[in-house]
Amino acid sequence: MISTQYNDFKYENLGNGIEICISNEHRFGTDAFLLADFASPRHKDSVCDLCSGSGIIALLMIRNFKPAYVSAVEIQQKAAEQIRLARGIEGLCKFEVFEADLKEWKSESELDLITCNPPYKINNTGIKNKQDAVTIARHEILCDINDVCECAARNLKFGGRLCICNRPERLCDTMDAMRKNGVEPKRLRMVQKMPTSPPWLFLIEGKKGSKPYMDIEAPLYTTDGNGNYSDEMKRIYRLQD
Repeated sequence: MISTQYNDFKYENLGNGIEICISNEHRFGTDAFLLADFASPRHKDSVCDLCSGSGIIALLMIRNFKPAYVSAVEIQQKAAEQIRLARGIEGLCKFEVFEADLKEWKSESELDLITCNPPYKINNTGIKNKQDAVTIARHEILCDINDVCECAARNLKFGGRLCICNRPERLCDTMDAMRKNGVEPKRLRMVQKMPTSPPWLFLIEGKKGSKPYMDIEAPLYTTDGNGNYSDEMKRIYRLQD
């Protein structure tokens, strides 16, 4: 049963008839679009998005790739409700929302792909937002990167993929957590505003049970150097010239 206790819910159109429910605490940013595109599930894949927030990554994967099955795991009740209120996904794929702690969650069947846009900041670091929901989304309070990788290892099939985005200062932490849990880092891409800018995000893919070897892809530039979106960002955002 979906409650009606919140009065700040709004809908934004994602295209192709899909609308996402957002709130003051649970919205979305560029990193979600980048991760959904980086993950690129196949039509036959069973996919799960952890720390799903508003459900943006799950919805983008449904919109862009139409995998066979998509689930979203989110511990916060308000965010889980928002995901359930998404419009326009009926008939596109089987879709489930789990209001659950990823440290305990177990899929009924093994998955081909898990995505996660995790809390970026280590707990007890940085200035925390006064809204608890935003703090939980940004800081490793209810879960950390190792919890994410443990969950992935528990739920992925052999050879299944884990795709994560995070800040560059967390790269070593992320790769270490992957390897500790048997998910070998296989593909890495840095995201920069322009060639002269330092990376502000990285996208990484690991495979469960894979042997060591990693491809370093060319950086993704979000602008063309003149304040406009790059051609690749136009494609990811589905913008028309």
